[in-house]
Amino acid sequence: MVEGAVLAAFLAFCRIGACFMLMPGMSSARVPVNIRLFVAVAVSMALLAHLWDAILPAIDRRPAVLVPLIASELLIGSLIGLMARFYLMAMQFIASGIAMMVGYGGMPGVAIEENDPQSPLGGIISFSALLVLFALDFHHQILFALVRSYEMAPLSAAFDTQSALADLSDTLSESFLVVLRLGSPFIAYAILVNIGTGLVNKLAPQIPVYFISLPFVIAGALILMYLSIGNMLSLFADGFYPTTIGR
Repeated sequence: MVEGAVLAAFLAFCRIGACFMLMPGMSSARVPVNIRLFVAVAVSMALLAHLWDAILPAIDRRPAVLVPLIASELLIGSLIGLMARFYLMAMQFIASGIAMMVGYGGMPGVAIEENDPQSPLGGIISFSALLVLFALDFHHQILFALVRSYEMAPLSAAFDTQSALADLSDTLSESFLVVLRLGSPFIAYAILVNIGTGLVNKLAPQIPVYFISLPFVIAGALILMYLSIGNMLSLFADGFYPTTIGR
């Protein structure tokens, strides 16, 4: 009985820990590894009481069965974490694109969540999006998805690679469509401003129009960001649930 309880807790930790290793926020380089480990262990122990009947009957102590089962649990947990992370990565992508299009991409700084350099404007957008998701209890939705995953992908069933790849590709496609719509005002602004700047430069080639207009372009982009950031983050949060967890 004790051995079965230990194996059940370990299998629960494999799926939950793999998800926490990749999910947004918890997988950040700013979160110490021991904190991630302790949170994953605590959540695994807390959810084990609800998942006991789903885990314990499927346990087989034979190594030929237990090793593939551990690998399958790790892959399922990683899939859930990746589906949530891809959505935030799409927002980071469009945030970097917005910063580059409006003239802010040439000044990379220290990113808030990751170690890679990121422009200040892109860092503000991506971090604000992550903060909004946590404020709306998206981590509770991740826990709900983990509990529900034992109904959709029980321990007795092997990891379905084809279905996992289809889910990841659909999540990528839908996520980038969502963030493309959110960044469309800045894309249109950048196109119009660059066309106007190019026409003025052709009319007065002796004047360095690009360098003169750059502060005004950045100022206009910041005003547009000030007016649209609230709606952008709201629509981003609304698109999270049907795109990932609500699948």
